[in-house]
Amino acid sequence: MWRPGAGRGRPPPLNPAPRGAILPPMESLAGQVLIAMPTMGDPRFERSVVYLCAHSKDGAMGLVVNKPKPEIRFGDLLARLGIPRPDRKGEGGGLRDIRVHFGGPVEEGRGFVLHSSDYAAEEGTLRVDDAVSMTATLDVLRRIAEGAGPRDSMLALGYAGWGPGQLEAELGANAWLTGPAAPSLLWSRANEHKWNAALKGIGVDPLSLSPSAGRA
Repeated sequence: MWRPGAGRGRPPPLNPAPRGAILPPMESLAGQVLIAMPTMGDPRFERSVVYLCAHSKDGAMGLVVNKPKPEIRFGDLLARLGIPRPDRKGEGGGLRDIRVHFGGPVEEGRGFVLHSSDYAAEEGTLRVDDAVSMTATLDVLRRIAEGAGPRDSMLALGYAGWGPGQLEAELGANAWLTGPAAPSLLWSRANEHKWNAALKGIGVDPLSLSPSAGRA
């Protein structure tokens, strides 16, 4: 686990339940997104879209995918981590760069790269499903900076975590909707449009939501 700054506490769970496993009272939601309801009481998650990397009876772990941290540049982060930025050009004609995001309020000194599953590090990669993986090692940052590594990626600092039964309780309290993690939602859509797009992806008009709306 790489750390651009000081972190504390235990690392998140990195072993989701097998797909299809039944978890009382619901199946594993790993590989799906949580969409914050307008009634979300925590301002850190207001209009947030969270990709769930792990979900089991022991809790859940996810990354917010629509809240960039413009004050932190990828190149500056590489310098802080002691990773040289290559001089050669990437495939796109320029040095490879990715935006840094707020991944969640837990251990914001820890870094995670959510990426397409065409890349896997020798150690430290969690394959969520056939399309999406998460890596928490320095190697993936080196590869991205070189213009290699995964086809699609985003960098997150911190994560969102839930203890046993906590996410289920929040879903029951209508704090979140759930939906599929379409590739365009994760990688192509502009951050400011992801919340609306996630809602429309499950057939919900954002303007129709009310404080009493339930889970889709």
